Amino acid sequence: MSGSAWEIVDLVARWVHVIAGIMWVGNSLLFNWLDRSLQAPSGSTQTRKPVGNVWLLHSGGFYYVEKTLLEGQQMPKPMHWFKWQAYTTWLSGLMLLIVVYWAGGRAVMADAAVSSLSEQSAMFVGVGAVFGGWALYEMMNRFVAPKAPTVSAAVWIGGLIAIAILLTQLIDGRAAFLHVGAMMATIMAGNVFWTIVPSQRELVNSVDEGGASASLKALSARAKRVSIHNNYFTFPVIVLMVSNHFPGIYGSQLSWALLLILIAGGAAVRHVLNIRWTFPSWRPALWVTMIATVLLLIGVMHAANAMSAPTSALGSAASGAASNAPVTFAEVRHIIDRRCTQCHSATPTDPVFTAAPLGVMFDTPEQIEARKARILERAVVTKTMPLGNKTGMTEQERAMLKRWLAAGGRQ
Repeated sequence: MSGSAWEIVDLVARWVHVIAGIMWVGNSLLFNWLDRSLQAPSGSTQTRKPVGNVWLLHSGGFYYVEKTLLEGQQMPKPMHWFKWQAYTTWLSGLMLLIVVYWAGGRAVMADAAVSSLSEQSAMFVGVGAVFGGWALYEMMNRFVAPKAPTVSAAVWIGGLIAIAILLTQLIDGRAAFLHVGAMMATIMAGNVFWTIVPSQRELVNSVDEGGASASLKALSARAKRVSIHNNYFTFPVIVLMVSNHFPGIYGSQLSWALLLILIAGGAAVRHVLNIRWTFPSWRPALWVTMIATVLLLIGVMHAANAMSAPTSALGSAASGAASNAPVTFAEVRHIIDRRCTQCHSATPTDPVFTAAPLGVMFDTPEQIEARKARILERAVVTKTMPLGNKTGMTEQERAMLKRWLAAGGRQ
């Protein structure tokens, strides 16, 4: 398939993924809010037994929502199910992984600066992490959690931490963050397909048959448990899916710690929002949680920069006395032509990118000078460009770029 065809598939899959994801997350958050906002019914004269109800105001009208178990009543028709949003989100996300990483090759997974894995080996590591993480979660939740929920949670959280650290040590940082997010999203979609929807089918059958079975009670308990898990996974998955825009995060030497902070911070914020109905001080707690997360991110990034300073300094031993020599624009232009313009050009020669990524081009001196800050951040500080260092930019070349930029970065 040509690069242009892959790009169209990427665009369509991303478009569908975002729309379906908004619908899925929106429904999830709405129903979570409804469950926690229902008022106990009083003085009801209806034949069914409502669990609770709530009044809503939206779009120029009032809405009355009631939750009931329909004990002894017929199944209302039509009955609206909420499942295709989850399935569509996961399927379109899987298509994106295939197009961008596993088959399309629009982004690299192997990074020689991280490990010696080949691109194919890195792909297998990513695939194994996504589905291996889901398998570990499913085993813990299905077989261990009913009898030992604490053990199940401990094993799963330990597995999540191990997978996150392992991925950041084996594959490109950008790919690692996205694959951890994909693993958690696969767990969420799996919970819908394997547990939540089957529980809903059993509930419908129990209404038709006029009684709840023991299997329904066990399945409903598991469905409630995984639904709560999905609720806590939502914020971490969202931040990991947008993390590819932040090279200072995924390109850090301590990227694994930043990844785990994002997951923990997102889950903590979700927890505060979940308990706000019974916790009067939830607003200051929310601010404290968000500020603490940001401060931790800044602290870890600062520590990572301090760790990398000796190897990225202008006077590194590897470059010897020449490390203090002035760098001409002609030398910089030569480096950029060799390492960057295969993709970042009006006429890219890279087989994957048929157009300059994000419209960034380095064809003229003016374009290079206008992107000085971006060159410093991506090629020198985080070293996330070239992607996976596919063009083989050397440490000496990065040091030359830094000296040129430190001197003002002029033509």
